[in-house]
Amino acid sequence: MEAFFVTLSAVAVAEIGDRTQLLALMLVYCYRKPWPILAGIAVSTLVNHLAAGLVGIFLAQWLTPRLLDAVVAVSLMGMAGWTLVPDKEGEQVDCSSRNVFFTTLWLFFVAEIGDKTQIATMALAAAYHNLWLVVAGSTLGLLAANAPVVFLGNAFATRLPLKSIRLAAACLFAVLGVVFALRSTGLF
Repeated sequence: MEAFFVTLSAVAVAEIGDRTQLLALMLVYCYRKPWPILAGIAVSTLVNHLAAGLVGIFLAQWLTPRLLDAVVAVSLMGMAGWTLVPDKEGEQVDCSSRNVFFTTLWLFFVAEIGDKTQIATMALAAAYHNLWLVVAGSTLGLLAANAPVVFLGNAFATRLPLKSIRLAAACLFAVLGVVFALRSTGLF
């Protein structure tokens, strides 16, 4: 269960203020249909993070446990730095589309490719060797961060202290990076 809770908390905190969260906000503003938007986010995240987890598990087979822990530590430290860089709003969403679910599914899937939550899912799947708990944690973590945005929209987004949240997420990734670095040396 450690894999689930570590992944859930890391992804939930990292997602706050992320470009995909801004996309969710734009979709809500555009369509004002929270349920199909949340369903599209859920399905696209599940597929995207399942693929990332599979890549992480595959890569883990080729690395020794110590080398794998070192790679995960470096990845998480990189994530800590990346989290401190604020995301910018992306392209405009075409509000003329009639199918909100499929529009959300496609836009979210593409936006999540190479995103820090996808890379974190890959690294944590490699580290924990438990694809299902990591993917469940990352998917629920991403949904936990996006559901309030989807249901509360602009009013919620303008009240978040994004700098503080980014700093907390960076600290969480850094602490996890240190833990994995210590594991790679055999001290932990």
